[in-house]
Amino acid sequence: MAARRITLGIDLGTTSVKAALLGAVPDDPSGFEVLASCARAARAEAAAESVVAEPQVREQDVSRILQALNECLAALPRQLLRRVVGIGVSGQMHGVVFWKTGQGCEWTEGGISPVLVPRAVSHLVTWQDGRCSSEFLASLPQPKSHLSVATGFGCATIFWLLKNCPEFLKPYDAAGTIHDYVVAMLCGLPRPLMSDQNAASWGYFNTQSQSWNVEILRSSGFPVHLLPDIAEPGSVAGRTSHVWFEIPKGTQVGVALGDLQASVYSCMTLGTDAVLNISTSVQLAASMPSGFQPAETPDPAAPVAYFPYFDGTYLGVAASLNGGNVLAMFVHMLVQWTADLGLEVEESMVYSRIIQAAVQQTDTHLTITPTVLGERHLPDQLASVTRISPDLSLGHVARALCRGIVQNLLSMLPVRQLQEWGVQRVVGSGSALSRNEVLKQEVQRAFPLPVSFGHDVDAAVGAALVMLRRNLSQKES
Repeated sequence: MAARRITLGIDLGTTSVKAALLGAVPDDPSGFEVLASCARAARAEAAAESVVAEPQVREQDVSRILQALNECLAALPRQLLRRVVGIGVSGQMHGVVFWKTGQGCEWTEGGISPVLVPRAVSHLVTWQDGRCSSEFLASLPQPKSHLSVATGFGCATIFWLLKNCPEFLKPYDAAGTIHDYVVAMLCGLPRPLMSDQNAASWGYFNTQSQSWNVEILRSSGFPVHLLPDIAEPGSVAGRTSHVWFEIPKGTQVGVALGDLQASVYSCMTLGTDAVLNISTSVQLAASMPSGFQPAETPDPAAPVAYFPYFDGTYLGVAASLNGGNVLAMFVHMLVQWTADLGLEVEESMVYSRIIQAAVQQTDTHLTITPTVLGERHLPDQLASVTRISPDLSLGHVARALCRGIVQNLLSMLPVRQLQEWGVQRVVGSGSALSRNEVLKQEVQRAFPLPVSFGHDVDAAVGAALVMLRRNLSQKES
């Protein structure tokens, strides 16, 4: 047991931060055991720093995200943290945070060990940000990439800031996703490193040449000095510059991974698996055959995109903007309506009650298309409710909403397409799915394939597993 290798996985999600400690299983090269895990709500939503707040602006306070991360680490067993030999980090893709090199954070005493505290850093503009209108996106240069550029993508956000409030960018000389930022701060990197998984999620990145569209961007006045350097997913970004919650100084830290890819990595035990992740948003992903290469030019109207995975392979992905966030909107609406009637209720109580009502209402004729936020391939689409009957109970609505989330995703990536790709099983993961029995029922109803379910901390587990297998391979060699 003393020689057992332990890795830490961290996932910086939209609504929560998660951490997991993994240990290798003796005599089983592919086996692992989750030794401990923790999740904390981030509660990081913030008013916009850059402009007067507008309804479509979505920013998060980095200090609150790091506070949730510190709380997660503090809750893990110290005796296991002391034996950590590698740290894997994943997080919400597409978003962008800016910082000043050498001043992005400071290490301060936090009781048992130093903790990371952000300093010269902006808010995180998240993937949910809607400030880039269809008209604005149409005015941007065409990328040399197989992926389109959408609102909430890092490069689109930077273009918007450059046009609408250029003064905002002047104090900063580095940028990345929130998880790139954390890796850079842990290791004291002079320049941020970014995996091709995260680079592809920003737009204007060519996955075949593994390079940014520098000339296209520079000719449009884009501040190309903000683009991070590229590193292979699964590679080491650096080593911790301080003892951190008793994790030794000098511990290897992997380059940050996309949360989708990390979730898939933890769940996809066979190449014939598809992974359905329902958290704040929803993704349905399957691995493409070895040697697959996407088309050279993007198709903005295509509901399926191809994102880089590991070792030069790709995932075919339907990524819906409407998932657990739509359920949260529904709950918030009910709470607000109740307040308008002069009553007060807790959102957590409302959530549990609507799930109970939907469990009892096993079927419904009500149809809800839950695209409140549109979709990247249909940005102007709105939600709708049809087939309303006199029996419009809470159970009917909640059941129809959960069903609509699943059916909307399958309208983007139908089961027949999965079967043509050779998919034989679906593995469900994500925080919204793990705690919602009705969503699980609707997933099982929708797929004529075997369905199994993972855990709430799958992305953190996947990030840790990448580092665990890297360490084991190094030990063997």
